[in-house]
Amino acid sequence: MQIQLNGEPRDLAPDLTVAQLVDDLGLSGRRIAVERNEEIVPKSEHGATRLADGDRIEIVHAIGGG
Repeated sequence: MQIQLNGEPRDLAPDLTVAQLVDDLGLSGRRIAVERNEEIVPKSEHGATRLADGDRIEIVHAIGGG
């Protein structure tokens, strides 16, 4: 299947979850926010949220500071 990841096309295995994508990208354990088709996916739902062909995913890193 193909998705848009941060504006770039990306081919993925079918039936992948948001949690698996985050892990594949090496972002597990980091403070990130994931948006799927313009809706935030709560971290508690990453494992249950399956990606579909054509999804638009945005992943942003939370950066602290002051």
